[in-house]
Amino acid sequence: MDNKRFEELWFKPVIRVGMVTLLLAAALSFFPVIFLYMKYGVFPPFEVAMKSWGMIAALFGAFYVVEPISYYSVLGMSGTYLSFLSGNISNLRLPCAAMALEVTDTEPATKEAEVISTLGITGSIITNLIGTTLAAFVGAALIKVLPPVIASAFTNYTVPAIFGAVFGQFAIKYPKLAVVGIGIPVILRFTTTLPAWVLIIASVFGTIIIARLFYNMENKSVKS
Repeated sequence: MDNKRFEELWFKPVIRVGMVTLLLAAALSFFPVIFLYMKYGVFPPFEVAMKSWGMIAALFGAFYVVEPISYYSVLGMSGTYLSFLSGNISNLRLPCAAMALEVTDTEPATKEAEVISTLGITGSIITNLIGTTLAAFVGAALIKVLPPVIASAFTNYTVPAIFGAVFGQFAIKYPKLAVVGIGIPVILRFTTTLPAWVLIIASVFGTIIIARLFYNMENKSVKS
């Protein structure tokens, strides 16, 4: 299928549905505040609301830019809409999309990857809904009966373990970029006093730039 046909059948419907669902979710997120105001007359002062937003933006503002760009090649357009609507991107949607591409031997950032990653993410959302529902009933009770060491490991090391597995998965395929991807934050961490959000941006965009340089060098060597 050529790019124009694929855009008509895939990208345009995805953008249309994705924009509507995300904007609707954003609007509905204000519903609890509106309900409290209409029912009980409770509403936060504007200054307090803006200060609270500023604190959150200072902590997570870098992710507003970094995550959509750095995850796009794996998630694809439809996967990006699905992931930002459902959440748990880095610890669930991204690994599931990456694994779907891996088992089907699909190259990221291609038309095929758009479809495959979407199927992987959709499956993870359905599974997540079932698992979250079960966890809400039995998860907390299960953690309580586990030995403290095991419970602590679950709560403190699950996300780092997922990140490590995803990094290892891509490191096998792109060993040069793996060195760059982990080298930039390590060097900056021990040689500078930059805040964490600067390290995140430098690591992501630095790796992207160097990956592009590697790509151009390989193309030149193939043509020559």
